[in-house]
Amino acid sequence: MNFLGTIDWIFVILYMAVIAAVSIWSIRKSKESASDYFLANRNLGWFVIGASILASNVGSEHIVGLAGSAAKSGVVLGHYELHSYIVLILGWVFVPFYMRSMVYTMPEFLERRFNPQARRLLSVIQLLSYVITKASVTIFAGALVFNQFMGVDFWTGAIILVVVTGVYTVFGGLHAVMYTEAIQAIVLLAGSLVLLVFGLKEVGGWDQLMAALPQDKLNMFPSLNDPEYPWLGILFASPIVGIWYWCTDQHIVQRCLAARNEKEARRGTIFAAYLKLLPFFIFLIPGLIAYVLHSQGKLVLDDNNAAFPALVKTLMPVGLRGLLAGGLLAALMSSLASVYNACSTLYTMDIYKKQYPEASEKQLVKVGRIATVVVVLLGMAWIPLMGRISNGLYDYLQSVQSYLAPPIAAVFLFGVFFKRLNAQGAYAAMVTGFIVGVVKLTLQMFKDQLEVNGLLYQFATINFLYFCIYLFLFSIVIMVGVSLLTPKPNDVQIQGLTFATTVNEDKVASRASWNYKEVLLSIVVLLIIAGIFMYFSSWGIAG
Repeated sequence: MNFLGTIDWIFVILYMAVIAAVSIWSIRKSKESASDYFLANRNLGWFVIGASILASNVGSEHIVGLAGSAAKSGVVLGHYELHSYIVLILGWVFVPFYMRSMVYTMPEFLERRFNPQARRLLSVIQLLSYVITKASVTIFAGALVFNQFMGVDFWTGAIILVVVTGVYTVFGGLHAVMYTEAIQAIVLLAGSLVLLVFGLKEVGGWDQLMAALPQDKLNMFPSLNDPEYPWLGILFASPIVGIWYWCTDQHIVQRCLAARNEKEARRGTIFAAYLKLLPFFIFLIPGLIAYVLHSQGKLVLDDNNAAFPALVKTLMPVGLRGLLAGGLLAALMSSLASVYNACSTLYTMDIYKKQYPEASEKQLVKVGRIATVVVVLLGMAWIPLMGRISNGLYDYLQSVQSYLAPPIAAVFLFGVFFKRLNAQGAYAAMVTGFIVGVVKLTLQMFKDQLEVNGLLYQFATINFLYFCIYLFLFSIVIMVGVSLLTPKPNDVQIQGLTFATTVNEDKVASRASWNYKEVLLSIVVLLIIAGIFMYFSSWGIAG
């Protein structure tokens, strides 16, 4: 394939050389200790934390999936890309509890708040979610990009991606992951921004783009009769998934746990909230541009998932294509690297160490590396089954997350706000919610084999957004009901882990970690999101 010219390859090679140099520096600097390998010695500042949070989130599923979803369905899935307000909830609400508890993982926090059974269950659920969402989706999208850009066979591209990323992640730990992610975030944003500018120029500017699109593609609040994204469903389901993803998921929260103090962690989340506003424009809008150019006969788009790569091929001149190729590699490697490290941390600290408490620091690091390899292999094995759930990559990701997120989001939210919530209530909600979610996922995969008018088929075909809301409410009822019917938790055990049991000294220390600047910056983020929602609504479009 002559898609990349000599100058492009120089860009790509230069980028890879920089990543290699940073990785080697990180590996040499790292120590063979669990604290350094899994949490970078808890000594990172706000800039690295914020950039790393975005790089962990923005992966190949955005580049391949979000642009593809925009080409197919318009801006409606932008709800999931405007989760900056939930990143702020992480920093303002959850970070103080996480930092005070000095935990390595989110399951470990649940053990402190509830009991060891809750920790073990969350570890298993999170590892499963990484296999069927993060690892499989990232590898699939990465292999697709390799195939589109470089003509490399799908599975060959998948293996290259897994091996190259695995080398620096396995040997460098979180230290290497986060510093390389900071670089990758910059490269990715710069490259995608350049593509957006070229795309807008090709369609005649923003106003021409808006005029060329059907009204339904510009509405973030589709009718209640919409079979896929009714506005009531997405308005409430999106934040539920968002709280699970941004506030309780290991591979995001781990970046905050690596902060040197609460102030740096919160500032990192505020910085990440601003960065998180960008994907709506640099990944979703190019999907709309691809749709318009395809309808005008200026771009060939056989598969919506190929919208972003097709734009790069069509619009970017030789030389700048290398910048985009570097950005794509950045997204692929950063998202997969964060999955690697989160999986190794979860398995090692929450499962292996609990079974072998006397294991040495070196042994823990070794086990973490082995766990990484196993999860990635399982993720690759799951790829052939993804098409049974949804044809669109981003749609697949959001639907699966809607089946796994609600019970966990409910337990964490109520865990810090509802002092009366006890271990029995939390565990009952997580077990029943997880079972119901997995049953829905399984039945949806095999719905073609079910009787069309049967009860199982009806359950399998419930809209994933409404199902997410129902499961969240069901989990709350189970959780609160069981808690009220069983003994209340011990105040001493949960001290500092809920709002009601936080001592005054900790409240004062937390208050001293922020000032009016952080508050003002957070309010600006909320105003920007409100403005975007108003612009991309039926009354905004009409106006």
